Amino acid sequence: MPKNLRVKFLLISALVIFCVWVVYPIQEKINLGLDLQGGIFLTLHVDMSKLPKNIKEDVRSDIVDRTIEIIRKRVDQFGVKEPSITRQGENRIIVQLPGVTDRKRARALIGKTAQLEFRIVNDEDDMLRQALEGNIPAGYLLTKDEDDKALLLEATAVMTGDSLADAIVSRDQYGRPSVKLEFTGKGATQFSNITGANVNKRLAIVLDNEVYSAPMIRERISGGNAEITGSFSANDAKDLSTVLRTGALPAPIKFGEERTVGPLLGQDSIESGVKATIVGGMAVIAFMAFYYFVGGMLANIALLLNILLVFAALVIMKATLTLPGIAGIGLTIGMAVDANVLINERIREELKLGKSTRTAINNGYGRAFPAIVDSNVTTIIAAILLVWLGSGPIRGFGLTLIIGLVASMFTSIVVTRMLIDILTLKWKNLPLKMMQLIPQSKIDFIKVRWICYSISIVLIVAGMFLFAQRGEDNYGIDFAGGSFQEFQFEKPVEIDRLRLAMSKIGLADALIQQDKKKPEVVIIRTEEDKADAIISEFANSFPDNKAEVLSVESVGPVVGRLLKKNAAIAFSLALLSICVYIWIRFRDFTYGIAGVVSVFHDVLVAIAFCALTNRPIDLLIVTAFMTVAGYSINDTIVTYDRIRENLRLMRKTTFRDVINISINQTLGRTIWTSVTTLCIVFAIYLMGGRVLHNFAFVLIIGFFSGVYSTVFIASPLIYAWEKK
Repeated sequence: MPKNLRVKFLLISALVIFCVWVVYPIQEKINLGLDLQGGIFLTLHVDMSKLPKNIKEDVRSDIVDRTIEIIRKRVDQFGVKEPSITRQGENRIIVQLPGVTDRKRARALIGKTAQLEFRIVNDEDDMLRQALEGNIPAGYLLTKDEDDKALLLEATAVMTGDSLADAIVSRDQYGRPSVKLEFTGKGATQFSNITGANVNKRLAIVLDNEVYSAPMIRERISGGNAEITGSFSANDAKDLSTVLRTGALPAPIKFGEERTVGPLLGQDSIESGVKATIVGGMAVIAFMAFYYFVGGMLANIALLLNILLVFAALVIMKATLTLPGIAGIGLTIGMAVDANVLINERIREELKLGKSTRTAINNGYGRAFPAIVDSNVTTIIAAILLVWLGSGPIRGFGLTLIIGLVASMFTSIVVTRMLIDILTLKWKNLPLKMMQLIPQSKIDFIKVRWICYSISIVLIVAGMFLFAQRGEDNYGIDFAGGSFQEFQFEKPVEIDRLRLAMSKIGLADALIQQDKKKPEVVIIRTEEDKADAIISEFANSFPDNKAEVLSVESVGPVVGRLLKKNAAIAFSLALLSICVYIWIRFRDFTYGIAGVVSVFHDVLVAIAFCALTNRPIDLLIVTAFMTVAGYSINDTIVTYDRIRENLRLMRKTTFRDVINISINQTLGRTIWTSVTTLCIVFAIYLMGGRVLHNFAFVLIIGFFSGVYSTVFIASPLIYAWEKK
């Protein structure tokens, strides 16, 4: 064995051993996303509206940083394992709490401003009566106590929580949970003076404008202690002590977006996603081995190594594997085969020309290399933008796709080449037989271009007309705002009974759907987050049929507009970047424009089918659009590379004939690459679970359209442009 080949073999073997060591045992090494293990994802907005308008920018930034630090302290005491709290933009905070499904408690703990105040109560009957009649005396404010009784408080607090040293969970005189307050030395003196000056008056303990208790001051309290009592549980007392101990937020926060996934849905998603990926992957492996024989076997070895590299990279980067990420791994399997199909088809062409096995291998790899790089780079561009502008599961999908595509280029170009070189050293006439179910065609694609243009225009115009008619109904809650609640009953419940239960809590107009495959699963859409009220009413209306929260998604209108804006920016930048890259590689802007037109065609076709099938567009479907764009241009660039090559080799052939010849030469590769990718996507569509159902549907439509546009739209457009 030559020295360079031996060194390459040892390095790749070492890489395999290292990757196995990194990922084993995989169930302990991979960080699962919230959509797989259950948990809560929150987008918070720090409300700066009440701050002075002339406040300096560095002070505003410091307020957000202080808010993050206080939230982190609260979450740490909540007992969350590996939480993620990060800043995004000027005043947004992203909070991820894996394993936490008590959304009501989590929101209360994080969102409570915790502005603690002590106010003197005015118990004079005449003044209270005037206030109740609408004549609130100057310097006072009217509120209610913990028993919903009217209280007249002094507008100016006599003391705040700034003097608080500690807050400890305790028990009041009746044995109920309470919070014991301990003041600093200065605060103890201040509290002693206040209580001494207001004996026989009530002192209200107010937290975020809510009166928790208003005990009577019987005597001066000089011990530096106070107690908050009320009708709250042990968890409420614990959380209250936590927010008081960690300090008040420097500014109020608003909840812009929430996504809660219960453990049942997470486990179901893992099983469905893994099953779909395995079934689709096995179909791809079987096809490659059956169709390309030796070349297919080597491609399958590279494919398995590709999956190992993806998981090793996720572990090393401490990245999070999400449900779309599992789909991304499956999609990577299908798209990774593309490079091996390109190489094997090139080797087949060389062998048909009578070249020796060794020469055919060298030429096959050499001529396939530019197309492999160009097609993968354009897909990676789209994936990078998903990571940059996406969030949560979407970012996980983009990252997995990038890692998978980079790994696939390495395994298909380097690993399979090393393996085939080793085999040809042992067997100089290595039999590289391959099946050819699609014979070399001689179709005049340019001739039928106007028919295809017409079909595309009719389909897109009809789809866009329906899309325009549907208006805001086209969008899911990610973009339109609103709340999506998913519940699972022990037994199926009739829609009419569900509607009756919803009417009892004022939600008679809520959209209620039952899962066709699992009728015990119910989806309820409302304008606002009503999950807590709904689950409480279910407990009353269906006492013998327990309901459990599978997931809750809630998006405010401001966040919805921002997500829609980011999606538009990501897609526009992707198209621009792809156009620029093609222009640089082919030194002709015509190729870039034609490629982008074909991408637009495929995405518009996918949007049209979403409108035709009443599928709301959400972030996951936008991710599918981006993937379709990357795949479509991937397919187109392979044909463009062949056109560029043939223009050099066939100088006396007309441009029209060069395009037709190039499309016919790459037709087999286009079809078989699409078949292998669709094996994965169909498996995800059929077995990947309801979360990925619409995502896979869009990919199926987009991939079919991608093959069509590559053959009948993109390349004929170059001819039309050059002709003019």
